[in-house]
Amino acid sequence: MASSQDAWYLSLLGLAETFRTSNPPNIKSCIQCLQAVFHFKPPPRVEARTHLQLGNILLTHTKNTALARSHLEQAWSLSQNINSFDDVRFEAASIVAELYEQLEPNLSMPILRKAIELSQNNVYWHCRLIFQLAQMHASARDFSAADGLLEVGIEFTQHNNASYTRLLFTLSRCMLLLIDKKFNEVHQLLNIAGRGVDTWEGSIHQKEYLKVYFLVLQVCHYLMAGQVKSVKPCLKQLQQSIQTIMSPNWPSDEIVAGTNSGDMFIWMPKDHLYVLVYLVTVMHSMQAGYMEKAQKYTDKALTYIEKLKNTDNKPILSVFQLMLLEHIVMCRLVMGNKSVALAEISQACQLCRKQSKLLQGHGPQLHTLLGLYAMSMNCMDSAEAQFIATVRTSQERELVTFASLNLAIVYLRTKRDKDLTDLLDRINPETLPPHSHSLKAAAYYVQGLQAFFGARYNEAKRYLRETLKMANSEDLNRLTSCSLVLLGHIFLSLGNERESMNMVTPAMQLASKIPDVHVQLWATAILRDLHNRNGNTGRENDAYQMHCNFSQTLLKDHFQSTQMNEHVLIQWTDGPIPALQNNIPPSTSRAII
Repeated sequence: MASSQDAWYLSLLGLAETFRTSNPPNIKSCIQCLQAVFHFKPPPRVEARTHLQLGNILLTHTKNTALARSHLEQAWSLSQNINSFDDVRFEAASIVAELYEQLEPNLSMPILRKAIELSQNNVYWHCRLIFQLAQMHASARDFSAADGLLEVGIEFTQHNNASYTRLLFTLSRCMLLLIDKKFNEVHQLLNIAGRGVDTWEGSIHQKEYLKVYFLVLQVCHYLMAGQVKSVKPCLKQLQQSIQTIMSPNWPSDEIVAGTNSGDMFIWMPKDHLYVLVYLVTVMHSMQAGYMEKAQKYTDKALTYIEKLKNTDNKPILSVFQLMLLEHIVMCRLVMGNKSVALAEISQACQLCRKQSKLLQGHGPQLHTLLGLYAMSMNCMDSAEAQFIATVRTSQERELVTFASLNLAIVYLRTKRDKDLTDLLDRINPETLPPHSHSLKAAAYYVQGLQAFFGARYNEAKRYLRETLKMANSEDLNRLTSCSLVLLGHIFLSLGNERESMNMVTPAMQLASKIPDVHVQLWATAILRDLHNRNGNTGRENDAYQMHCNFSQTLLKDHFQSTQMNEHVLIQWTDGPIPALQNNIPPSTSRAII
């Protein structure tokens, strides 16, 4: 009787696999066969493995998460009591913990801890589960616990001669310290990791992956500090490395992972790395003030993300998409394309509406973007409300400072001196962290602007020269052009036409290169006044015509933005993101003419 039962369940398993691998797959019949296996009371190993298969198939091909979870829980429960059954046991634990993280986070970590305890003799699963638990702690912003786990991973891989994975753990610690803004510690650890990557003598393919991971962290380290010029050599190396990895003769990720069980890891699939390099390039272009370059790379990255989403829609792709949108929106606003920026803000909002986890991480950034948009539309009450929402909801000091700097400009423009005074301590350049180079330079600019509005011209010049010195040292072109045009305005107010012209001319050249329509509008107004004072009617008319052209472009776009359904988003400061009717996806490849 037992052999007859064996024949039945073995036949059912074979039939299920046939249905699963047929073209097209017959998932319904596959599930029915696997469920039928349990009627023949198979041995515990077969029962546990079948529960795991069913759980995976239900998760992948159906929306019945509860049933999938039940099968996976049974696979984990049964497999714990079976010797030498690592793959089923630890895969079940890993997937169950992943499911619990979304539904019942307090249950996910104990499962992983138990699995880590049981996996001491399996190098691959022990490392994989440590990575997973560290990721969970990092997502919960418990950076200390995550860092402790990664240190355990480094020690474990050292004892087990998994030198490639040891470097992955070290680089992951660097990433964690970057996220936690521990810049002094990350600098030291990056140097150690860099030496490890340079002296790596294993597979050349693994070395290239380690190099890309290291260079991404280095580039992010520089960009987070606003060091746009210093980052260029690293960024260039990173772009060359990703071209090597994406070349047609480069092996698949599975082959790169190798055969040593302790080293069978990659940080990220190469397609995701490709998008990530585009993203950091966009971040660099935006900070440096190369808006058209940022636009070009964003278009390429978003197109590639759509292609990847059609085949395997991993959650990280939405994160990349959101971050690209966040950066390109700021570029659009600088270029005077408010309606395109608004459509892209709406696209970012809809991404967050679909995935609540994204909203938790990116809500403050959305408020900042809406604040910048509202500011560009002269909706100062809405801008103020959005920046206050950023300050209220963000745990990122840099983002809070950025929002506060823009809030200060709102108060300056609306002549709210008392509110501005209350804010000044928060944006004092002398008390900002030393690593915030670009924010510090921007804070000096805001102080210069405040002094200018108060007609304290010498004080304003002193602050603006500090901004220029810092901006020029790191190629922060937009801050440079804004400071030059403001200095031009100050010298015009002081009656020093020659110095005014010396400031406004390079400001105009730089602004047209960016291109920054608002600085160009400002500069042409000053140029018109200067030529009028010098009696140069021809040049005065030219400047006036240019001013009118910029003004008309902005007014036309302003009107278009007010007519869009998405404009109501500037009223959202709390709770769920409002749904919008007739949402039309924006064009990300063309600016408004």
